[in-house]
Amino acid sequence: MLYRIGKRILDIIVALIAIIVFSLVMFVIAIAIYICSPGSIFVEINNRIGKGGKVFRMYKFRSMIYNAHDWNYHLERHPEWKPLYEKWKKIGKLPVNEDPRIHKVGRFIRKTDLDELSEFFNVLLGSMSVVGPRGMYPDELERYKKEYPEIIPYVDDVLTVKPGITGVWQISGRNSMSIPDRFKLDAKYAREKNLLTDIKVIIKTPLVMLSRKGAYE
Repeated sequence: MLYRIGKRILDIIVALIAIIVFSLVMFVIAIAIYICSPGSIFVEINNRIGKGGKVFRMYKFRSMIYNAHDWNYHLERHPEWKPLYEKWKKIGKLPVNEDPRIHKVGRFIRKTDLDELSEFFNVLLGSMSVVGPRGMYPDELERYKKEYPEIIPYVDDVLTVKPGITGVWQISGRNSMSIPDRFKLDAKYAREKNLLTDIKVIIKTPLVMLSRKGAYE
């Protein structure tokens, strides 16, 4: 009980500070996205799995062209994207510099992680925490369980806490970590539930982001 209350207070304080400090930056990003790629400022479809397996919408600045996830629609117009689509199906993600769906502003906010600033609104709403496991797409989790069955014992633990903007995996290698190792770390974090760990992660995250260690380029 005390941990849950303390974590919520920490979340609200950090989220409010972040929103105030980065309000001008977020405003500029929103305008830049609209000018570069007219449409919604936020990702149109961004449903993620939250605490208890409940699905919620994550507010994330749109770094891709409109309707980017409808590959079939774009392949009809850009058949040269077919090899990239096949690569995407295998690994679930393309490097920023290879994905043709990412617009110019999107490349910048992806590489600097500025596309995640809007997630602080999710924290205020209570669907996310500042620190927690990475919020996954429902189909992404199912694919991971099929490809890495060794993670299945850890999934239930991971889903006992809210997903976070940052987390233990973020300061421990980020995308250079294997999927099973990431689940092990997130499950350990979920079991231990320690505010000191949250504070440590929050302090270390800016340093890791600036170093770009483990970033997915």
